[in-house]
Amino acid sequence: MILLNRPLLLFAVTFLSLWLAAWLGRRLRAGCPELPESIRSDYGTIVGATLTLLGLLIGFTFSMATTRYDARKSLEEEEANAIGTEYVRVNFFPAADSARLQSMLRQYTHLRIRFYVTRNPTDLMKIDADTMTLQNQMWTAAAAAARAQPTPLSALASSGMNDVLNSQGYVQAAWWNRIPLAAWILMFGIAILCNILLGYGARGKEPVLSVILPLAVALSFFLIADIDSPRGGVIRVQPQNLNALVQSLKPEAPPAP
Repeated sequence: MILLNRPLLLFAVTFLSLWLAAWLGRRLRAGCPELPESIRSDYGTIVGATLTLLGLLIGFTFSMATTRYDARKSLEEEEANAIGTEYVRVNFFPAADSARLQSMLRQYTHLRIRFYVTRNPTDLMKIDADTMTLQNQMWTAAAAAARAQPTPLSALASSGMNDVLNSQGYVQAAWWNRIPLAAWILMFGIAILCNILLGYGARGKEPVLSVILPLAVALSFFLIADIDSPRGGVIRVQPQNLNALVQSLKPEAPPAP
């Protein structure tokens, strides 16, 4: 759903929808006599229970979003560690294979940084294609070097390359793991009901009630969507560990004659 990838647009749509729901509640109440105290007591209980349910849903959904965000951050660190470790381990291969694989790993690290920072869908498709191609090349080169020199150290280097490829898959899976659409629909439906109920029972301060609750809920939805959206939000995982790694993967200068 496009709104979930554009938190600011989600905020605007949510605020307008909830404000209209509160207005609808007031219109339904217009021309009706005041609620008796006995009914108003039951009405207040229903409103309080509905608002409590909405608060719980927002809290649980916020927890889901932050858990996913933390997972993306942790996996970025693990991916940088896997690449850095393999960059050292390929020295167990013959010199020519080691130099070739280290050059590939440097290119691969730059590709992974671009994956984290890009917001352009077309650029992302190209990055994914280049990543898959480079992964195949690295695995082919590592497998050939291990077959040419079948030693325990070569096997360790091959295992490290497997960790590099797996770490990219884990990162991709984490970026696809979003809050389910059904949870958003349920939360939005409860929010609509809350605003209709408040609008229906408002007395004397309708304009205030018509703005405060829709604004508070819309801001909550914006924050949740912003954290949950890997590319569309302001709060995003930055490739800090990969940026630090790329500085340490510079090729060594040849010794002076």
